Amino acid sequence: MIEVNLYTLANGELVGFRLSGHSGYAESGSDIVCAAISSAGLMAANTITEIMKISAEATAEDGNIYLRVFSNQALACRDILQGFKLHMLLMEEQYSDYIMVKTTEV
Repeated sequence: MIEVNLYTLANGELVGFRLSGHSGYAESGSDIVCAAISSAGLMAANTITEIMKISAEATAEDGNIYLRVFSNQALACRDILQGFKLHMLLMEEQYSDYIMVKTTEV
């Protein structure tokens, strides 16, 4: 199962996420669930760090994707992170046996 951990501040503002695990939906290389989740995570992270040029902690290795923006940049990243959250929740609704979304206050 893929775990999507959304990071929020005490006020509920999203500041990042971590994607980890494997969906098990299909064999590696043919897993559309894994591909969709990974693609969405990379697009959100790359848009924030490369297009918007916002400084953030970001890694992508061994199937894990991590992004955390600094709290003073949360407002600038709100729309992208909210869109990512919505996408993950909809994916979880459609593929509930393969994706689990949770929220952690940081």
